[in-house]
Amino acid sequence: MKRPPKKDSAKARELPSAAVLRAFIKEQPGRVGKREIAKAFGIGPEQKPALRDLLKQLEREGTLAAAGAKRFRDPDALGETVLVEITGIDRHGEALARPVIWQGKGQKPIIFMAPEQRGQAALAPGARVLARLRRIDDGKYEGRTVKRVADRAGNAGGGTIIGVYHASGAAGRIEPTDRKSKAEWHIPPGESGGALDGEVVRAEPLPGVHHGLKPARVIERIGILGDAKTISLIAIATHDIPVDFSEAALAEAARAKITTLGKRVDLRDVPLITIDGADARDFDDAVFATPDGNGFRLIVAIADVAHYVRPGSALEADGRSRGNSAYFPDRVVPMLPEALSNGWCSLKPNEDRGCLFVDMHIAADGRKTSHRFGRGLMRSFARMTYEAIQDAHDSGSEADLPAGTVANLYAAFKSLKSARDARGTLDLDLPERKVTLDSAGHVLKVEPRPRLDSHKLIEEFMILANVAAAEELEKRHQPCMYRVHAPPSPEKLENLRGFLATLGITLAKSDQLHPRDLDQVLKLVAGTDQVALVNETMLRSQSQAEYSAENIGHFGLALTAYAHFTSPIRRYADLLVHRALISGLGLGSDGLSDADRAGFEDIAAHITQTERRAAMAERDATERYLSAFLAGKIGEIFAARISGVTRFGLFVTLAESGASGFVPVAMLGDDFWVHDEATQTLFGRRSRQNYALAQTVTALLVEAKPVTGGLVFRLVAADDDSHLSHESQRPHRFAGKSRDDARFGTPKAGEHKAGKAKVSKHRGKRPR
Repeated sequence: MKRPPKKDSAKARELPSAAVLRAFIKEQPGRVGKREIAKAFGIGPEQKPALRDLLKQLEREGTLAAAGAKRFRDPDALGETVLVEITGIDRHGEALARPVIWQGKGQKPIIFMAPEQRGQAALAPGARVLARLRRIDDGKYEGRTVKRVADRAGNAGGGTIIGVYHASGAAGRIEPTDRKSKAEWHIPPGESGGALDGEVVRAEPLPGVHHGLKPARVIERIGILGDAKTISLIAIATHDIPVDFSEAALAEAARAKITTLGKRVDLRDVPLITIDGADARDFDDAVFATPDGNGFRLIVAIADVAHYVRPGSALEADGRSRGNSAYFPDRVVPMLPEALSNGWCSLKPNEDRGCLFVDMHIAADGRKTSHRFGRGLMRSFARMTYEAIQDAHDSGSEADLPAGTVANLYAAFKSLKSARDARGTLDLDLPERKVTLDSAGHVLKVEPRPRLDSHKLIEEFMILANVAAAEELEKRHQPCMYRVHAPPSPEKLENLRGFLATLGITLAKSDQLHPRDLDQVLKLVAGTDQVALVNETMLRSQSQAEYSAENIGHFGLALTAYAHFTSPIRRYADLLVHRALISGLGLGSDGLSDADRAGFEDIAAHITQTERRAAMAERDATERYLSAFLAGKIGEIFAARISGVTRFGLFVTLAESGASGFVPVAMLGDDFWVHDEATQTLFGRRSRQNYALAQTVTALLVEAKPVTGGLVFRLVAADDDSHLSHESQRPHRFAGKSRDDARFGTPKAGEHKAGKAKVSKHRGKRPR
């Protein structure tokens, strides 16, 4: 008996292309298996091996992501069950969330959480839950709680609400201070915790009915809203920054004593000086420079925090929990108790202090030729401010310092700057605001921080010391807590390249992009009307710097190995680097512990998160101070520029104060507004009006809410200057506290990040 002839393979359906297959999987609500794919495309048994090979290839390329045995999903989509964090509350009182971990492209998807089960308290910001998701649109999901887990502060429960308590008879309500929380909360009788009307409080959700305002209980009274000092407390509470130290940690700090010479190198005759801001209280680095043949000898001495904060101690636990200090206009939340941070670990003038130092030699062109680390005992010769040391240099005086001190420091800095220029780094112009308060905590003025050569001098010395630390740890085969900065992602780089092309600027297509290529673009537009626009867009193309146990280099600084060594009083990462140096160089028994070595990867993730937490809290506090400062200027007109473009409206930044606010699309006029994400523009089809990133505008202040820090503006014609503020455009550059690579930290809140070129349409309504 003859077998039937085989089916003609030419007549069999062709395999779908990679693009078609990706599009199909992206459209599915969850995971997709080979069986569903074969059925959808009519693929027969004889083509199954080819389909399997195609899927494996797409998985290797990252086009698809594995989602269990023989199942796949879109790599930019979330799985079916994901850990999410509640980030806000919509106007109906329902929770909005984002995934805790996101490895896809662009911003984290938004998740609309379903109401909690009857008898379960509602979810509040900060709560973390394991949620079962269902995709409803690109970047949007519906979520349902499977299990509650510890919140971002490590507490079990449904998160907390920070807001203003308003009494209403025996009951009350809470107006949230977070702009992302649109709904108020009901405080039942007996649950106010003694809060007064107008007091800022922390509350926790209570079980209750599903309709109406969700109930909550006051668990902490923070301060009176009218008190200016409450502004920082709101930011601290909102971001769960630990404030109080444990009794054990305070006791350990109280027992600390002066460091003696012992086996340390005696540096007390070296005229090391500290250079910090006028308002600084913790001095953790001191510098010295002197000519040495054709180059210079540089000594950077850093407070020996490891001598006082030992592995396994209470101080260690509290310091690691904080991760870093946080700085606000009216206060500092230190990483370590003040007995150490402003006491025994602070390099005060004419007092003996233990230190770790690096003795470096550089050639005339700024190249480091050698370095040596040690543990020493120093005595700071003087405490100098940036302004004082700059005045001394500009006037040719010595400012009561040993002869040649100032001249030698600036000569060494000049050499290091030439090496930096030759290396080719990315030097972005970033605005930094300084908020000055009076004794009562009210804002006196807001102005750009100056960017002096004295700031750059310290920055270059610290960078060189940090490089030496990373190199030494690699040489000694010790673990290193690297400070890394990845190059821009291919997608962001392509968006940047396309944007620059619209300005007639070419950025070469290369897999080996160097920061000097980007810096050349900045130099090309320097002094032109395009400079602000290009700086803003290039900033958005950058990755964020972070801590890592694995070294990938620092793109922005054009360095192959970099670590933080110079600020152990206020950064836990630096303390770990100190311990690693102590272990590797045999400088004592207080080096890295086994727990340190085993947990480097987890610690890196934790301190990256605490750094970003502090940055967001600092920024929130500044925004609330600015809003309070401007609350009395409703109706005034200000010079501004567009700092963000979205389909909902424009973000604008005032030229003088740096205050940022929003112009809703409804206040742009009755028009059909088209948002082009690729070019960062908003275009009115009827009016032909075009708004672009970094464009200068004139803005009228409509609303200022110190409770949330929110500012609302509307744009007015440029020639309508009857109420124009005296604020003016001033170029200003970063001169903040990080002293090394702060340019590559956390982007400002509300900044719109460039993504795929996509046009969104929004109909604006006439303002009423």
